[in-house]
Amino acid sequence: MSESEKVCLRSMLPEELKAFLTGMGQPGYRAGQVFRWLSQGVCSFDEMSDLPKSLRAQLEQQAYISRPEIVRKQVSARDGTIKYLFGLQDGNCVETVVMRYEHGNSVCLSTQAGCHMGCAFCASYERGATRNLTPAEILDQVLWAGKDSGLKISHIVLMGTGEPLDNYDNVVQFLRLVTHPDGLNISMRHISLSTCGLVPRIYDLAALHWQLTLSISLHAPNNAIRSTIMPVNRRYPVEQLMQACRDYFAATGRRISFEYAMIAGVNDSDACADQLCDLLRGLMCHVNLIPLNHVEGSPLLPSSKQTIRRFQQILQNRRINATVRRSLGGDIDASCGQLRRKAMAEKEGAKG
Repeated sequence: MSESEKVCLRSMLPEELKAFLTGMGQPGYRAGQVFRWLSQGVCSFDEMSDLPKSLRAQLEQQAYISRPEIVRKQVSARDGTIKYLFGLQDGNCVETVVMRYEHGNSVCLSTQAGCHMGCAFCASYERGATRNLTPAEILDQVLWAGKDSGLKISHIVLMGTGEPLDNYDNVVQFLRLVTHPDGLNISMRHISLSTCGLVPRIYDLAALHWQLTLSISLHAPNNAIRSTIMPVNRRYPVEQLMQACRDYFAATGRRISFEYAMIAGVNDSDACADQLCDLLRGLMCHVNLIPLNHVEGSPLLPSSKQTIRRFQQILQNRRINATVRRSLGGDIDASCGQLRRKAMAEKEGAKG
């Protein structure tokens, strides 16, 4: 069997592994053994020491175990944040960031190799969207970041390169894998999923009634501003997005987080703060104000600290819970897409 015909086992849940293995004439209980090994991040079938050698040989012929390559690793001298550039089997690469907090270690995952949402402030878009990541390729980021760093990963944010809801089926499968009690068993309450606002998929996610945190990349309080920096708003305007958020809360009871990148002269005025308060009135939510990470070559610049503090104060005075995100990894290109963009540019330069 050629490599392209083999199946990826790390993308399978135990019940799927059971169907695969019984189809090979194996007893169903082998699925649990294989799943536990895969969830530990093994790289080869030979490591599955409690499986018969004959079965390992069969698996080698019919399946494969995904394994990323650490192309680049950068560690912040300021706060210990670690950024990985993982190489995939087809030559693509994705970014993963490990952040240390008092409440535990969090990993920020990519869900696509590139992104085509086109947000003006994000470096992920510059190289465009290449393809969706498989469930295994998303899970591998958690496994390899934990193994290489030696840190126990307790929290996950789907906020790296790519739009998670644009890769809905694979992301949902990943979430089932990473929360499985026989796998990494990370609590759904310790997972945040960020979306720029794909409204139909927000409703799909709400229908699952999961207890993960939905994080909305809002970044503007009205259609006029948001459409200029986030093309998705032309398809799903603010009014539709906010209704979806209210319906999501009604279905799940989970407070929604709103990400708001502070961009000088674009969305940081007192009037914008007041409009944001009006937009969020009555919704149980939290606003995360983010000092913009400047992307080289972009005309967009971060708001001043004084402006951010004033904006935050306006929200708090109107009883909107708002905090300013602590900037981590600023010395290691920790913002979405920056390291991938740099590495791809170097790769293209080497070819030229």
